[in-house]
Amino acid sequence: MIVFALLGVFLFGTSSPAFAATTPPTASASASCTADATTGCIQGTINQPSGDPAVGVSLHVTGAGGFDETITTNDQGKWVVAITTAGQYQVEVDESSLPEGQSLDASATNPATVDAALNKNTGRIFKLTGGSGDSSSGTTAPTDSSGGVTWERFLQQAASGLRLGLLLALASVGLSLIYGTTGLSNFAHGEQVTLGGILAYVFANLLGWNLILAAIVTVVICAATGYIQDWLIWKPLRRRGMSNMQMMIVTIGLSLALQYTFQFFIGAGTVRIDRSNPKTVDLGAITLSEQSLWAMLIAVIAIVLVGFFLLRTRIGRATRAVSDNPALSAASGINVDGIIRLVWTLAAGLAGLAGIMLGLVLNGISWQTGLQLLLLMFAATTLGGLGTAFGALAGALIIGMVVELTNLVLPGDFKYATALLILILVLLIRPQGIFGRRERIG
Repeated sequence: MIVFALLGVFLFGTSSPAFAATTPPTASASASCTADATTGCIQGTINQPSGDPAVGVSLHVTGAGGFDETITTNDQGKWVVAITTAGQYQVEVDESSLPEGQSLDASATNPATVDAALNKNTGRIFKLTGGSGDSSSGTTAPTDSSGGVTWERFLQQAASGLRLGLLLALASVGLSLIYGTTGLSNFAHGEQVTLGGILAYVFANLLGWNLILAAIVTVVICAATGYIQDWLIWKPLRRRGMSNMQMMIVTIGLSLALQYTFQFFIGAGTVRIDRSNPKTVDLGAITLSEQSLWAMLIAVIAIVLVGFFLLRTRIGRATRAVSDNPALSAASGINVDGIIRLVWTLAAGLAGLAGIMLGLVLNGISWQTGLQLLLLMFAATTLGGLGTAFGALAGALIIGMVVELTNLVLPGDFKYATALLILILVLLIRPQGIFGRRERIG
């Protein structure tokens, strides 16, 4: 189902999957290069993991005709060089110039080879990982002489934590609803997030659609894949009486198959949904990109609508009834299979929307984006209470805050380990999670 959706989009949308590695961004008004018959432009944007620009990063570009030039990113994280000879060029990031505590993502190729042509803008994305700095100055936020953290840096990380928590909640609500109605832990849910980002990349970047239209079509397609999954796979397996453990193993196999399908179509690198360079907004001591603010707003609206659906509509109340007791719901006349299929559809649509938002905030999406978020999604749903949509929201906000605020004192990906450690500690005290209900045993 997902494979066929991708295959159809790529076959009719572009002639070659190799297209995905480097998609040319449009030239920005502030760029110092204009592509014409005698000039080509190689350009890109380097952002911190928080989505804020990485300022002052040095890049060395060499290539055709003895070209040799070193440039640095500006206050928006942008870099650009003008070339007058078509051919292959090597773009190398000076990793010593990266913001403190950050490094190139493991999937990044450095130096990277690009095929540049005259009268063309050729883009190259370098993804960073690790700690986030104060992007208003392009370096990490200053700390005091004792190694403490400034109030400005705390606010910046808290804002990043809120953003991560909201997007994580958007992806996790569906995962929690699936568990609540079926008892199944869906390990392929992360790939639904990846699918949303990839489809948005194809529609908005490769096909040049309006971003809003691309997002709407992407969410509809993702929701349809959830419907088809339940129709072709999960309902037949339920009817055969397959246990949740066996079905969970099926989801793991599906996850692996989808990951390598994505990699086949878009490659191992990171691709961009939006070709324009992100603009930043200063909110006092906090600096966020415009895309981050829109993503947070859309996530809040989507979560509120889901809450309204569950609490105020007849189908929503039926969904909660199935989650509480499927057998009693069926005896009461509720179409349990219909509710479960609706949940799969809703969950896939929300995951696709989360993939779009994450792709915009992170300035790119890769074949393993969903996989990297999967443990955080499970942590959020377990912490909030398995099977409860509002628990997933609370758990996601806590995990998002912990992940980003931990980065104030711990470098790199240690922050993820800390989030999972807090999950273990909380569950030792309250095994059912924040909003979960203690079950009787025996």
